[in-house]
Amino acid sequence: MTNTTPSPNPEELRYFIALALAPKIGPGIFKAIIAYAGSAQNFFSLPKGKVLKTPKVGTKLLELRNQEQELLRKADELISSCEKSGYRIFTSLDSDFPTRLKVQEDSPVLFFAKGSGSLNFDRSVGIVGTRSATTYGKSATRKIIEDLAIYQPAIISGLAYGIDIEAHRAALAVGLPTVAVMGSPINQIYPAVHRKTAESILETGLVMSEYAPGSKMTPGNFPARNRIIASLSDTLIVVEAAEKGGALITAEIAYSYDKDVFAVPGNLQSPFSEGCNQLIKKMKANIYTGPGDIAEALFWVKPGEKEVKKPALDLSNRNSDEKIVIEFLMDKNESEIDQICYGTEIPLGPLASLLLSLEFEGLIKSLPGKKYKLLGY
Repeated sequence: MTNTTPSPNPEELRYFIALALAPKIGPGIFKAIIAYAGSAQNFFSLPKGKVLKTPKVGTKLLELRNQEQELLRKADELISSCEKSGYRIFTSLDSDFPTRLKVQEDSPVLFFAKGSGSLNFDRSVGIVGTRSATTYGKSATRKIIEDLAIYQPAIISGLAYGIDIEAHRAALAVGLPTVAVMGSPINQIYPAVHRKTAESILETGLVMSEYAPGSKMTPGNFPARNRIIASLSDTLIVVEAAEKGGALITAEIAYSYDKDVFAVPGNLQSPFSEGCNQLIKKMKANIYTGPGDIAEALFWVKPGEKEVKKPALDLSNRNSDEKIVIEFLMDKNESEIDQICYGTEIPLGPLASLLLSLEFEGLIKSLPGKKYKLLGY
């Protein structure tokens, strides 16, 4: 894929990739290093004492700096290999790195892709489900995508058997761009029987992976890639899911990211509807009944329709504490209860009761980590 956006400085890119390839450097530690050192290159040149002050970096990781030349050699080999094979290396240094990934703390700082599409789409819908899809599940998937086509979202899924591959094929059939997030290395289409679909995706969409060409494929790769599907999706629809499985992992992650999650209800006697029904029961997903559910949740409009504006909040009948909390959340978007307590100067006990009352009204939503968010804002 041709890159029309400015690329990072070649030397800066080498060091960025070298550090990202280092063992035991996950996204969290990598981001902590960059935040403290300013750049990957700086990390290798800072005095030892300053490096030890970097959050999450201990003496063992300090030893990585002794591997500087070896890591740079591997980075150079990877850059050369990807150029020859036509794989694009996306790093968070790039101006076209997907903004949806940047906001998540655990998102990859580097990944690989091939195709002609963009990852900064206007709208996106993730669709996931069981690998053992039933006729009902496949039909529902096609219907969902056909109905959503008027809104022109990108369709995000994982190229797996069952619902995933049905989603990709249905998107291609109605002319929607689709992104396949693989758990295998970028050079290894898995499962191999989906190679033709993957090749079709390249024409208008992307096939991507956080695993470098030639790297080892492990079972843990697949649950890990689910966070990327959740991150890239404005909303996630679970079509069919058993009581346990990757689709439910993706739904849980999307819910933790405060994404709108929908589940297609199914037959109570079908094991592949049990996961969806449980998501709805536990209020971690809304019931999907049609495209209007998505449009209403995300304020989408069809071409030619007047844009739906978020309703203005009427605070005239609110008491002073409620006004303070609502206005605080309007300004912050979302916040932990301790921060709300500090910012509003309302004691923690009364504040907890007030937040619970506002949540019962449907005005705010509690999030993982004792966070709260004003709904619709």
